[in-house]
Amino acid sequence: MITLTERAATELKDLIKSQDKESAALRVWVAGGGCSGLSYGMALDDGQPEAEDNVFEQDGLKVYVDPLSLNYMDGSQVDYVDDVLGGGFKIENPNATSSCGCGSSFKTAESDGGGGGCGSCGCSH
Repeated sequence: MITLTERAATELKDLIKSQDKESAALRVWVAGGGCSGLSYGMALDDGQPEAEDNVFEQDGLKVYVDPLSLNYMDGSQVDYVDDVLGGGFKIENPNATSSCGCGSSFKTAESDGGGGGCGSCGCSH
């Protein structure tokens, strides 16, 4: 299951409204790459979920996650944080055994961690 914090739900609703995509969902996925081996992706998806997608609903919002990504992210929470670089959505993943300073790259006990090393994702830490 993937959940949204109250702040993330509020920000997501504002984003959907500002882009006039009232039926959009948040699609969350994991891809290979980044400095720790895996990286997160998020985007508004104004289409229907794929047949194999897991669909989670919270506060009138939908989150789509493909089965492979859910293997790495089950139990994660999407939050919205403000920092010196501005605000943005961040994933808090209890399955991550290590992560990059940027917060968008991680590895789990099951992943091989074959990333490009610190800095390959463009973050500075």
